[in-house]
Amino acid sequence: MAQTDTVTRILDTAEVLFAERGFAETSLRTITSKARVNLAAVNYHFGSKKALIQAVFSRYLDPFTVRFHHALDELEAQHAGRVIPLEVLLETMARTVLEVPAEKHSLKVFMKLLGLAYSQAQGHLRRHIQEEYGSVFTRFTDLVRRATPELPDAERFWRLHFVLGTVIFTLSGLDALRDIAEKDYHEHVSVRDLVRRLRPVVVAAMNAPLPPPPAAQPAKAS
Repeated sequence: MAQTDTVTRILDTAEVLFAERGFAETSLRTITSKARVNLAAVNYHFGSKKALIQAVFSRYLDPFTVRFHHALDELEAQHAGRVIPLEVLLETMARTVLEVPAEKHSLKVFMKLLGLAYSQAQGHLRRHIQEEYGSVFTRFTDLVRRATPELPDAERFWRLHFVLGTVIFTLSGLDALRDIAEKDYHEHVSVRDLVRRLRPVVVAAMNAPLPPPPAAQPAKAS
């Protein structure tokens, strides 16, 4: 078996198992058994489970980062110093996210891995993502800040994460949602249809009025 084929087998198997079971629940021995390779091959090509987890994310995030930087370059050139509308930024990010998994396994696996990056990410993975891919996310956030000047920074942070959570939850459960739509509403829904329906929801969430400040607590009697 060629080295590149071995690496591909390991990565293909690892990303599916991580998406299905999580990082902690997936052992290297389970991965090697499913991939039909020996443990020495994982140690030789990756060195550790941490490095394997990072490599699984890099397979998606490397092409995503290149494509997203290029897409943002085009937007900035088109708008020539003007503020890029929020809905254009969100549409561009969604389109880029959809393009990347077509080269790999599936959109569902990609979304589940992104969900794990938030819910189960250990320190090494957060550092890896920040060091290797932080520049594109910082760039996107800065453009969103320009598009939403009325939002305090903390509020913008929460809304972006609420939006991301909505997108990840929806697209990672794509198969179940399609089944429900077809069975209960007689609709055949493509990924593009789903994104088209999702877009006004997330834009409205980002543009929603600010929540009222918390009520002042009555002073305690001395």
